[in-house]
Amino acid sequence: MARTDELPVDSLKHVVCDGVEVCLAHTENDEWFAINDICTHEEFNLSDGELWGYDVECPQHGSRFDLRDGHVTGLPAVVAAQTFPVAVEDGDVYVEV
Repeated sequence: MARTDELPVDSLKHVVCDGVEVCLAHTENDEWFAINDICTHEEFNLSDGELWGYDVECPQHGSRFDLRDGHVTGLPAVVAAQTFPVAVEDGDVYVEV
């Protein structure tokens, strides 16, 4: 869980939910998404990367994943990342892992 004021629009944050490393994203459209924080290509944190619309880009080799369903949008990754449902209530962001 996180607070909405901890994550500005168009940014990423590393959170741990029930022992799962999660990349929490707050898009420029004021939408919230959660994706597994570990890149499927190599073990680097996506939350240290860049947010491009609905894509998160790994900081190491540039692999990209769609936040909405985890599919790969940029190589070298070929395996999709797991996504998680997000709910925002009264300034709190909840991720269901």
